[in-house]
Amino acid sequence: MQPFPSKRAPAFADIPDEKWNDWRWQLSHRLNSVEDFEKILTLTESEKTALSQKGLFRVDITPYFASLIDPDNPLDPIRKQIIPTAGEISPFTGEMEDSLAEDAHSPVPGLVHRYPDRVLMLVTTQCASYCRYCTRSRIVGDPTQTFSSKDFEAQLDYLRQTPQVRDVLLSGGDPLTLAPKVLERLLSALREIPHIEIIRIGSRVPVFMPQRINDELCEMLQKYHPLWLNIHVNHPNEITAELAEACDRLSRAGIPLGNQAVLLAGVNDDPHIQRRLVHDLVRIRVRPYYLYQCDLVHGAGHFRTPVGKGIEIIEALRGHTSGYAVPTYVVDAPGGGGKIPLNPNYLISYSDHKIVLRNYEGYITTYEEPTEYEPIDPALVAPFKNKMIETGQSGVFGLLQGEEMFIKPEGFDQLHQRGGLIHRLRENKEKWVPRGIGDGSSDKDAESSE
Repeated sequence: MQPFPSKRAPAFADIPDEKWNDWRWQLSHRLNSVEDFEKILTLTESEKTALSQKGLFRVDITPYFASLIDPDNPLDPIRKQIIPTAGEISPFTGEMEDSLAEDAHSPVPGLVHRYPDRVLMLVTTQCASYCRYCTRSRIVGDPTQTFSSKDFEAQLDYLRQTPQVRDVLLSGGDPLTLAPKVLERLLSALREIPHIEIIRIGSRVPVFMPQRINDELCEMLQKYHPLWLNIHVNHPNEITAELAEACDRLSRAGIPLGNQAVLLAGVNDDPHIQRRLVHDLVRIRVRPYYLYQCDLVHGAGHFRTPVGKGIEIIEALRGHTSGYAVPTYVVDAPGGGGKIPLNPNYLISYSDHKIVLRNYEGYITTYEEPTEYEPIDPALVAPFKNKMIETGQSGVFGLLQGEEMFIKPEGFDQLHQRGGLIHRLRENKEKWVPRGIGDGSSDKDAESSE
């Protein structure tokens, strides 16, 4: 099996290994100016123009990741992701500052509650390096936007009082750039909340700065299982011996790994590159999770591809490689609609007795529907249901979770019901009140108990 490469730019050849392998050294020696970059490559006029632009989204690149750039290729896929060009300055149709409407779904600063049972918890605005297509470029990289201990406590208090949340994703910025004690304090506080089942971390640190994934970090993380981690690799050239070692350490600490890639014009918008990417990912025990359509964020218009390109890539993967190596292609809906999966159309027709299907080779087949179908008895489903219950008073709702009902207290803004679950909370002024179901109490009793 072909080994993964390990690279170091000639400009860093004299750096002692003990410094090169120190993640703090990598952070403190990031490249961010014309002079810095000209030490390792020849900049194009477009790159010089962008780097000289005032008000540009922050530029900072670790020496490790900069070393992966082919210095003689202005179209290098890693270079295009992290060194700005003039295309970043020109406006494109449809661009928005907050394309996913995260701010509109934030009941407290830094916490996004868009889906019924899970939240996004932004814990920092800092990254090891800065992607030029960053969805959160409105806040990421700006040290004045940093979240404080007071913000963290407000986020945690919201979670303590919101029992339908079972899954928390830490993101930012990059959580693994936090001081180790701060990160552990957050993980420990989350683990103390009984209804939070899963903690996830989204990080590009293993890719930008694999030196950070040391034994000390892994020993700390594994104390807070079940904990999952998604990394962010867009191109096979990003998969190195150092990244493979970092992922091995995380896997040995019992942390399942996934990958979230972004479809980028001129970087990875080709089925052959994507096939190589997913194959190399599974070799290092990282499962391809999402392939994102590039968001409508300011400065990223030149990275966007037609949606048809993403469907073409999935068509070229499905059936041509293992199913667990095929990511889900999604558009994160502008305006805050969440992730919408898109797939090639394998369902040709549907009737009450049969469906007509095609496979990845174009083979057409039919599947006969059952003539007699008896669904599961509702009594067997009831213990697994979470559903909204109107308590009898206009605008007052409860959340039924198994045998417990939580009554929505007065003072909350209107709740939105979607798919039978609470969709979002606008404010968190009071605690949800536990209320037994089937104990002889009525909805009217529940109202009066408030």
